[in-house]
Amino acid sequence: MRFHNRSWFLVLLALAFAGAGFATVFGTVRGIVHDPQHRPVSGADIVLKSKTSDYVQSTKTDVEGQFHFDAVPLGQYTLSVSDASFAAAEQMLTVLSGTAPVVHFELRVAAQNETVTVSADAGVAQAESMTTTSLVEREDIQKTPGASLANSLTMITNYVPGAYITHDQLHVRGGHQVSWLLDGVPIPNTNIASNLGPQIDPKDIDVLEIQRGSYAADFGDRTYGVFNVAPRTGFERNNQAELTSSFGNFFQTDNQFNLGGHTEKFAYYGSVTGYRSNLGLQTPTSAVIHDADNGYGGFGSLIYNLDSKDQLRFVAQVRRDFYQVPFDPNDPNTAGTFQHDANRESDAFATFSWVRTLNPGLVLTVSPFFHRNRAAYESSAFDTLATTDDRTSKYEGGQATLAWVRGRNNARVGLYGFAQQDDQLFGFDDHTAAPFSTPASGSGGLLAAFLEDQFRVASWLTVNAGLRQTHFSGGVVENSTAPRTGISLRVPKLHWTFRGFYGQFYQAPPLLTVTGPLLQFVSNANLAFIPLHGERDEEAQVGVTIPVRSWVLDVDTFQTRARNYFDHSCINSSGFCFPVTIDKALIRGWELTLRSPRLWQRGQFYLTYSNQIAQGFGGVNGGLTDFSPPQGEFFLLDHDQRHTLHLGGNYNLPWHAYASTDVYYASGFSNSDPNIPGDHLSAHTTFDATLGKEFGERFSLSVTGVNVANRRVLLDNSQTFGGTHFLNPRTIYAQLRWRFHY
Repeated sequence: MRFHNRSWFLVLLALAFAGAGFATVFGTVRGIVHDPQHRPVSGADIVLKSKTSDYVQSTKTDVEGQFHFDAVPLGQYTLSVSDASFAAAEQMLTVLSGTAPVVHFELRVAAQNETVTVSADAGVAQAESMTTTSLVEREDIQKTPGASLANSLTMITNYVPGAYITHDQLHVRGGHQVSWLLDGVPIPNTNIASNLGPQIDPKDIDVLEIQRGSYAADFGDRTYGVFNVAPRTGFERNNQAELTSSFGNFFQTDNQFNLGGHTEKFAYYGSVTGYRSNLGLQTPTSAVIHDADNGYGGFGSLIYNLDSKDQLRFVAQVRRDFYQVPFDPNDPNTAGTFQHDANRESDAFATFSWVRTLNPGLVLTVSPFFHRNRAAYESSAFDTLATTDDRTSKYEGGQATLAWVRGRNNARVGLYGFAQQDDQLFGFDDHTAAPFSTPASGSGGLLAAFLEDQFRVASWLTVNAGLRQTHFSGGVVENSTAPRTGISLRVPKLHWTFRGFYGQFYQAPPLLTVTGPLLQFVSNANLAFIPLHGERDEEAQVGVTIPVRSWVLDVDTFQTRARNYFDHSCINSSGFCFPVTIDKALIRGWELTLRSPRLWQRGQFYLTYSNQIAQGFGGVNGGLTDFSPPQGEFFLLDHDQRHTLHLGGNYNLPWHAYASTDVYYASGFSNSDPNIPGDHLSAHTTFDATLGKEFGERFSLSVTGVNVANRRVLLDNSQTFGGTHFLNPRTIYAQLRWRFHY
């Protein structure tokens, strides 16, 4: 069913005039100031300042001692209060998107020469949220070994338990389907198993908010992970430019030039990036053959504050990536030939947002967007299997967010929608029959409405309830009603926060169809293509956040039951990798994260651990299938890995130097080869390290080693993109940063 122009017009009309939404990159900060006798202090000066930029807001307390800040970007802040009759006080707090933490100050009578009282409450925002959330900031990305490279997902895999790369793609909590949001606006992509690179260059990120499970209704349906990016805006610098360049083995280089600045009302940031290497994708053998990659792109952000109530934001990105696909020279199917397979990708995204503070506590955000994504798998005509799979998807849509924070309520209500058009070209030549090339196209769309509220029953108890209604129109027409509910309970004095959640999710299917000669080719291979339906998930989760002396320990256990579970499968040794759905999946586990404060004003420590089981049940009921009889019991999915551990941190050394490390342990993915004994492949441990030094304000130099011990093991032996995959060899590179004012 096509998503007709009239239907799309109605979607845009609804988004333009309704108070609606999907998610934001903002939170609300509110609080109350008392004197030692618990009487309100009116007229006190309140200043909210970002930890990482020049972003500052100020206000005064009202007659009841209360204060309120709206549309606060996510991140870490210093909140200070001063009054002539009392000693100044200060708190550190973390703002998460969609939250409205309440901060309490009890001022003391001023003494002569008394200094500012500093207290930290890292868990104040998490105390009211049912969503398990981690923040990764710009400094983390710069110092974590390998995290700042243009094609790296280390900023996610190191800091998120149960996140890992297998067959060159990111998996979180045992699944593929994740959402990227830029400035709070979703970047839609219903395809699976076609794009290999990250959505956004890590060097363009100011704060990355990572949510894994327990999503509120306004955060959509991508069950396995949500990455909400607050990009660099220019507020973190004053007419400053930066050139970053790195060089290392495998002829790798990664370069970016960016600049930014701001006035009182206007901020801008822009960057251009280029990279290349002879080691791109995970190789099917321990040898590195035909594995170059390269790419370039640009990113821009503009913010204009018209007045105290209106802000305009524009964010755009373009990037192109090229990946050679490595091969196994000992593969009997390709013996004596040299493969030339490659994957070409391009991506462009733009959004314009209007943020309007209607009244204190009432904020409307309207954001139209456009996204174009292309992935083209191609090979030389002389390859044993010469294949082409060229797909281009376009998405036109919009969102609007109406957030209302008042008294005990933090409510959101809204709509989100897009129209999608896909064009694909399939080609195949095995030099034994007539080659073919088949174009295909399709269109569809999605419209979702939601209602969500966080209700503070008491200062220590918050109840969350939401409902998301989704309509999808494409190769199939589907509707989903997804209720979500949760509770957050904070134990007084201990400040432990217990969370519980139950929710349902719906993930729309790709528009892919198989017709004509390609369908005949599939049939000749004793395969068939069944229409794809959306994945429907149920998730239950409980957890606890424990702050101890500014250390924050978070532990949770979850269980996800999926119907029509999305995966992907390839036709024999060809480059055709199609999405499939498995009848059912069961993913369960428990996770732990530990983050330290800055120890001795020198360093910070982190630990993430996941114990996880990912199982499937039944046969393939959508996409590419060989009609194998369904399994009579649960079986391990190919990305099942029981234990995943990251342990690392950074430490400031004398003479403006620093060191950072990460130790990674993985127990090995499931063994899909019946000729290899055991349920899982080999466990392995790797060690990464960075040593850096500042040379004044302008220059800094660092040297990074990834997989320093050069540990090489077989990671994955399933027949997925590029065949089997080995752990990448040791890479060493030096990175130079040069900053200057203009």
